[in-house]
Amino acid sequence: MYRVGLGYDIHRLEENRDLVIGGIKIPYEKGLLGHSDADVLIHAIIDAMLGALALSDIGTLFPDTDEKYKNADSKILLKKVYELIKNKKYYIENIDSNIIAEKPKMMPYIPKMKEVLCEILSIEPERLSIKAKTHEKMDSVGQGLAIEANAVVLMKKV
Repeated sequence: MYRVGLGYDIHRLEENRDLVIGGIKIPYEKGLLGHSDADVLIHAIIDAMLGALALSDIGTLFPDTDEKYKNADSKILLKKVYELIKNKKYYIENIDSNIIAEKPKMMPYIPKMKEVLCEILSIEPERLSIKAKTHEKMDSVGQGLAIEANAVVLMKKV
C-alpha cells in the first residue's frame, strides 16, 4: 500500500539567528525565526511524512509550548518521525521538495542538504529531490522577509 503526504512551512527571517535549512548551517546575515532552529525544509518533510500516515502534524508532535523543543535541532525531530514511520512498517519511496527564497541562493548548498537528509532517512540520493525557487520579488518571500519550503513524500508499506 502506498501513502502520499504533503508538507509546507514558512518562517520569517530575523537578525541574530543562524540560517539552518536542510540540516546545514548556511552563511547569511539573517536566520529563520522559530521555536526550534526553524529549518523550513525539514519541517515540511516532517509534515509530509506525518500527513501520509495521518499522524497529525509537527506542531502537535513537537509543540512550541514545550520548552524541551526550544532551539531544537530539526535533524533530531526528523529522526524521531522517521522512527515512527518505520514502526508503522513504512519506508520512503521518494521525496520531492522545494525551498523558496530570494536570498541566499540555495543551489550551492543542496548537495550537502541531500547528503545529510539521505543519511537520516536511510534513502539513496536519487530518492530525494530538493529544488530551489524564488518568488520573483513578490510577497513576503520575494521581498526577503521569509523563506518557505514544501515537500511531497511517497511511502510504501513494507
